[in-house]
Amino acid sequence: MNNKNITKLDRKYKTNVGLLDFLNSEYYKLHKNYEDLFWNTYMGTSKDLKKDSEKRVVAESKRDAFRSNVDLKTLVDQRIIKAKSKDKKRLQIWSNFFSLFQIPDNAIAIREKVGKLEVELANKINNRNEGYIDPKTGVFTAASRNSMRTKMRIDPDESVRKACFEALEKLPLDHIDIYISIVNGRNEYARALGYEDFYDYKSHLDEGMTKDELFSIFEKIYEKTKYGFDNIRKLEQTMPGLRKPWNFGYMMTGDFAKEEDPYFQFENVIGMWGRSFSALGIDYKGGELKLDLLDRKGKYDNGFCHYPKLVTYNKKGKFIPGSSNFTSNAIPGQISSGINGIHTVFHEAGHAADRLNSIQQEVCINSEYPPNAVSWAETQSMFMDTISSSIEWKTRYAKNYEGQIYPFDIFERKVRKLEPLMPLDMMNIIFVMDFERRIYECKNLTKDFVIETAKDVNRKYFDRSEDSISILNVPHIYSWESSAYYHGYGLAELGVSQWREYFFKKYDYIVDNPKIGREMTKVWKYGSLYKPRELIKIATGKDLSADAYIRDITRSADEMIRIGKQRVARMKKVPIFNKQVKLNAKITMVHGKEKIADNKKSFEDMESKYRKWIITQK
Repeated sequence: MNNKNITKLDRKYKTNVGLLDFLNSEYYKLHKNYEDLFWNTYMGTSKDLKKDSEKRVVAESKRDAFRSNVDLKTLVDQRIIKAKSKDKKRLQIWSNFFSLFQIPDNAIAIREKVGKLEVELANKINNRNEGYIDPKTGVFTAASRNSMRTKMRIDPDESVRKACFEALEKLPLDHIDIYISIVNGRNEYARALGYEDFYDYKSHLDEGMTKDELFSIFEKIYEKTKYGFDNIRKLEQTMPGLRKPWNFGYMMTGDFAKEEDPYFQFENVIGMWGRSFSALGIDYKGGELKLDLLDRKGKYDNGFCHYPKLVTYNKKGKFIPGSSNFTSNAIPGQISSGINGIHTVFHEAGHAADRLNSIQQEVCINSEYPPNAVSWAETQSMFMDTISSSIEWKTRYAKNYEGQIYPFDIFERKVRKLEPLMPLDMMNIIFVMDFERRIYECKNLTKDFVIETAKDVNRKYFDRSEDSISILNVPHIYSWESSAYYHGYGLAELGVSQWREYFFKKYDYIVDNPKIGREMTKVWKYGSLYKPRELIKIATGKDLSADAYIRDITRSADEMIRIGKQRVARMKKVPIFNKQVKLNAKITMVHGKEKIADNKKSFEDMESKYRKWIITQK
C-alpha cells in the first residue's frame, strides 16, 4: 500500500461517482484490450502470432494489475465508511471484486512467467502437424484433432479409427515438459496467495468452495452411478471389442450418427439458432455478435464465447450494449460434425445471452471472469444446448433435404441402445476434475507421473480395455483461465436439470416457450451480483442439489420414451415460429479475417448468404 498514491487518487477522484466512473471505464478498457488480442491469437488471425501472443500476455498483466491494485482497494474501502446507501452498495461491489485478486508482489512475476510458458505451449500446439498414418497406404494424412475424433465415432474401418486413436495419443507427448513447468508455476502462484495448490485457489475463486466441498458432491454421484460400467461389460459379451477406445463411440453411436446426419446439416445452423432463440423470447439487448464457426488450422480447438465490450453505462447513466464473440469447430460435410456444431452454437449463444443481459452498473460483475462463477455461466449455455438435443426440438426443427422431420423412431432406438450408458453421463467431467486435482496435489511432478495419472483416470472413469492419455488432449488444462475449473460443468449439469425440472412443472414445455426467455432474463440481469447457489435459488426456488440430475440419468428406457412421446405431443399445441427473426443484435458471420455476411438488411438475408457459403466449404 502506498499512502501517497492513495492520497493522489483521492484528490483526483474527489466524489464517489467520479471514482466509480474511473473504475468502470478503466476496467472496461483493460478488459477490451486483452479480449481483442485473445480473439486474434486464439482464432489464428494475427499477422504475427508470436508478437500478438506476447502483447496478449502484457495486456493480461495490465488487467490483472488493475484487479489486484491494493491502493484502489484501500481507497474504495475508505470511501465506503462515509458513503450513502447507493454509493455504498456500488463501492462495496468493487471492494469485493478487488478482494478476489489481492496478491503479493512476488506472485506477479510468477503469473507473468506462467503466461509466457502458456504462449510457448499454445504456439507449439498451433504450429504442429496433426494427422494420422493411413493404414492402407502408410501415408501421413493431415487431419485436425476434431476431425480425428469424429472419424473415431463414424468411420466404418476399424484400422482407420485405431490409426486416429494412436495419432491422438502421440500428440501431447512432445509438450508434457512445458505443461509440467506451467503446473509448477501455477502452484507456486497459488501458494504465494496462501492456498494449498492451484486447484484449491481456483475452487475458492470460481465457486467460493473448498476442494473437499467440491469433490464430495461428485464422489457421491460417482458412487451412485458407477454401476453403469457393469452394464458396459455385459454389452461387451454380445459386442466383442466394444471397450477398445477406438471402437466404443462407433459401436454405440456410429450407426445413429450416420442416420441422424441428414437432419443436422451445418448450413442450417443459423436459422435453427435464430428461430429457436426468437421463439424463446431471447433478446441480446442491442449487442454485437461475431461468429466464427468452422474448423481450420491454427484456430483454437474448442468452442468458446468471450465479450470484448462489456455491458456498461455512460456518465449520464445511459445503457451501452456489450459485444460477444463466439466460435465452434464444425467441419462441413463430415458426418456428425453438423449436429455437434449446432449444439456448440446453441451452447455459446446461451453464454452470449447471459452476459449481454447482465445489466449491472459495475462492469466488473458483467464480465465472464470472477466474481462470475464457471458453474453459473455454464448453467446458461448448457441449458441452451439441452434444447437443441431434446426430442421435442428435433421433431420440430431438424429436417432432411426432402423436408422430412426427424423421426421419433431414431430417438426410441437410440434410447434403448444407450440406456446402459446413461448413468455414466457425469464421468467425462469428473475425469478431468480428478486428473487436475491429482496433478496439482503432486509434490514432485514428473513426465512419468503425468502419463500414469492420465492412464489411471481413464481406467477409472471410462473402463476401456486399452490405456489412454486422452486427458492430455483436453484444451482446458493448458489455459490459466480454463484449467482447474471443469467442476463448473458438473455443477452446471446439476443446475440445468433442476432448472428444466422447474420449467416443466410450471409450464409443461420449454421449446418455443417465450416465458422461458423472460424468466431467464430476469435472472441474467443480476450478472455476478450473487453467488451461483443464490442465483439457482432465485431461479428455481430451491437450493442446488443433485436430485433432479440423478432422476434424469437413472430413468429406464421405457420411462424416457414415455416422457419423449408426451413432450412431442405437447409441442403440437404450440404454434410453429414463422415470424421474422428478431434477436436485437448486430450480427457478423466471419471465417478468420474473412467477413461472410451480416444482418444489416435482415437476419434472413444473413442466413441465406451464410448457408450458401457453407455449402461451398464442403
